[in-house]
Amino acid sequence: MSNRITIDELKSYLWNSAVFLRTNIDAGAYKQYIFPLLFFKRICDVYDEETQKALEEYGEDIELYPEEELHTFLVPKGHHWNDVREVTEDVGAAIVAAFREIEKANGEKMTGVFGDGAWTNKNRLPDRLLKDLLEHFSSKTLSLANCPEDELGQGYEYLIKQFADDSGHTAQEFYTNRTVVHLMTEMLKPQSGESVYDPTCGSAGMLISCIAYLKAQGKEWRNLHLYGQEINQLTSAIGRMNLFLHGIEDFHIVNDDTLKSPAFIEGGTLKQFDLVLANPPYSIKQWDRGAFENDKYGRNFLGTPPQGRADYAFFQHILKSLKPDTGRCAILFPHGVLFRDEENDMRKKLVESDLVECVIGIGKNLFFNSPMEACILICRTNKPLNRRGKVLFINAKKEVTRKNAQSYLEDEHIRKIASAYEDFCSVEGFSTVVPLNAIIAHDHKLSIPLYVRGSEEPEPELLPLEDAIVEWMDSSAALSENYAALIELLNGGDPNGKIQI
Repeated sequence: MSNRITIDELKSYLWNSAVFLRTNIDAGAYKQYIFPLLFFKRICDVYDEETQKALEEYGEDIELYPEEELHTFLVPKGHHWNDVREVTEDVGAAIVAAFREIEKANGEKMTGVFGDGAWTNKNRLPDRLLKDLLEHFSSKTLSLANCPEDELGQGYEYLIKQFADDSGHTAQEFYTNRTVVHLMTEMLKPQSGESVYDPTCGSAGMLISCIAYLKAQGKEWRNLHLYGQEINQLTSAIGRMNLFLHGIEDFHIVNDDTLKSPAFIEGGTLKQFDLVLANPPYSIKQWDRGAFENDKYGRNFLGTPPQGRADYAFFQHILKSLKPDTGRCAILFPHGVLFRDEENDMRKKLVESDLVECVIGIGKNLFFNSPMEACILICRTNKPLNRRGKVLFINAKKEVTRKNAQSYLEDEHIRKIASAYEDFCSVEGFSTVVPLNAIIAHDHKLSIPLYVRGSEEPEPELLPLEDAIVEWMDSSAALSENYAALIELLNGGDPNGKIQI
């Protein structure tokens, strides 16, 4: 009999599972243990549900049908949730054995999906603690009837967010503000049958957002082709579990370094996609710049970024991954990519390539665990004729709501920004369509305050001291340049006019 679980009940059930770990496990490690147990419980409950349905339909003839035809996931004999629940000693070892056997039984996509948590470390996870955790999860049945895929997916996303809040800065590796993701998806408008790629996919939220968009539009979503790569093994596993728990099975997530070893290659070149959505790690320093300088996939077509900032390495990888006819991308970046002097040569080539379609400045605190303002860059390989040779700048920094120490975009904010992008027109104090020659005249800088009146410079990025000094020098130079441009404007275009700095 169905015992439908409400969203509130689900959230409470999931979050309370973490309470058992509080005195034994650091908050940043909760995800290593709670997510795999949740996934294990879901697989087993759905397996039981499918078995019951098959018995009702086929009766004694059920043995004539191979397990693969009856079940979404196979659960090997002796490794079901109920089997592990009966274990009283070495519970962690029983959990690990079940994980590995289930992975083995379900093929390549499941390999490593449960991660590599220290389940057998009894100092951290004594048998009594694991028994309590198993009993807590056993208090509800996570069948499809009780908890449909979309609802369990919402609960999983809630848990990701809660872990992000609870574990501080360590969580930004796998959590991106979902309202910003929805905005990015709304502007790219994925279509049925298209391919979607996230080169730094984290918990796969951007890929799932595309599925949700199509569902909301009443369009076919099962033929969307999803691809992702993630350098962190645990985060990659979380992403795959997230997709499975949302009822998505047709996807390709690879655990590897995107810059060093791009996973999706066809005929010796990068595979190309219709859409790319990404929130690359901000200004990483530990990357193989030398290899990128001689990249065999031609991803350095704009140039080689400085060692201390790999932003334009990810940027070029994304641009190189776009299909020439339908390719479009939305990338979440810190504002520095728009004006930093050390990247000026690359930005010059970027601007003159006419790939940039829109630059959007969004409000404070939407970059998780950082108060700095972020921007979204939208690029397109095949712009409509009326957009060629132009870039739309949108100042949306005021389009944000802050409540209970959380910042987010409401539906009205998303609609306003997305509509401005779709209309591609100038709105006083909000958006400006700028021809490329005007951007070139500003030394190819893409800073929003240069083009949208009433805009202010974004909040400074939080950096280590040495990086902060460099940023201060860059921003001081940018301020002087903007001031000079203002004086020239006041003098009617004559830099040597009456009004001087």
